[in-house]
Amino acid sequence: MLGLKYKNQDRIFEEKVVDGVPYLAYPVFEKLGIVNHGFSTRLGGVSKGSCATMNLSTTRGDDPAAISENRRRIAKAIGVQEKDMVYTHQTHTVNVAVVGDHDRGKSFMDTDGMVTDVPGICLVTFFADCVPLYFVDPVKKVIGLSHSGWRGTVHKIGKVTVEKMTENYGCDPKDIIAAIGPSICQDCYEVSEDVIEEFRSNFGTKVLPELFFRKENGKYQLNLWRANEEVLVEAGIEKERIVVTNVCTHCNPDILFSHRSMGMKRGNLSAFLALKQ
Repeated sequence: MLGLKYKNQDRIFEEKVVDGVPYLAYPVFEKLGIVNHGFSTRLGGVSKGSCATMNLSTTRGDDPAAISENRRRIAKAIGVQEKDMVYTHQTHTVNVAVVGDHDRGKSFMDTDGMVTDVPGICLVTFFADCVPLYFVDPVKKVIGLSHSGWRGTVHKIGKVTVEKMTENYGCDPKDIIAAIGPSICQDCYEVSEDVIEEFRSNFGTKVLPELFFRKENGKYQLNLWRANEEVLVEAGIEKERIVVTNVCTHCNPDILFSHRSMGMKRGNLSAFLALKQ
């Protein structure tokens, strides 16, 4: 066991270690038998300093050779090829790219989500408190992976991702199995009034009491997990087919990178999702 602190007793993740590289996996996806997937930790790599040790992002000032070795290690552990990885260069948009066979090794600029039906291609997104969103349609054999910070959440990138899967591949949202990945929990996520105003404008009044509460200091505690679950249900995914994380990045700074814990001097975690060949 990695020593992760869970918010409740549910074990929605399997903590795996392959060749000294730890990562988290969802049993709900493993049972399907059609995808390789995982969520990295900050352990098991070769990066030094503030990026130690398993940084997977080129935007953190890390040694390119260390990043390459880290990517090689995590790819081997998860069961994909590094050369088949496709990356987002995230800017908190709701831009979702449709990934084809010719995109292997590519980084999509100003993009926070990706979808594909090409076996072998591994979608990769980056995190340090924001919310990973995984999508698997086992009927059409289509996958999606998105990065949802508060801006992506309030503008519903999860719904945009489902729409891309539907428009491009004919997916039925009711067939999709989705997962909300490790990210900052409501207890740790304080935001200001201007953020809450955007949520009030974009979410129905009925669900708002479940998304945030106001504190004596005038700030709010925001529940990105519940907000993204609502987005996915609105997109047509059945609630019982959505797995919601109970692991907070900020609560586990020794195991997971967290922007709120570490600031800018840190590495990035990654989510991985690929259709098996």
